[in-house]
Amino acid sequence: MTDIDIGISKENRAEIAYGLKRLLADSYTLYLQTHNFHWNVTGLQFRELHLMFEEHYTELATAVDDIAERIRTLDEPAPGTYKEFAELSSITEVDGVPTSIEMVKLLTKGHEQVIKTARSVLKIAQEADDESTASLVSDRMGIHEKTAWMLRATVK
Repeated sequence: MTDIDIGISKENRAEIAYGLKRLLADSYTLYLQTHNFHWNVTGLQFRELHLMFEEHYTELATAVDDIAERIRTLDEPAPGTYKEFAELSSITEVDGVPTSIEMVKLLTKGHEQVIKTARSVLKIAQEADDESTASLVSDRMGIHEKTAWMLRATVK
């Protein structure tokens, strides 16, 4: 097998990949939470929230694949178990079924946490001159910032 030679040192690739693993864990945890809320939302805004949550978890499903593939591109293994995600994620899982308003607030916090995790990975990628990761992470930040804004606007 040929060693990877993409202009990023092995140490930098490992550091970037670790940050991406944290981003993947946060994104996957948020995906599961969003899907859970999609299934269990009730109330006056049921239809609107049910459809919005579906849009969000569908987008997140694509995102987790993109993040995992970037980790593999850096020649690191991608985490793929609940145990690994729980250890790496900054997002706390929710017990029970919250009210629809609480769901929106929890998802807002989740998206904001993903933004913070992405911001830390972006800094590492930029310092290592890893434009591919920086681009991926920057795009993810924009999507999560817009989603958090939309969620915040829903409960105002």
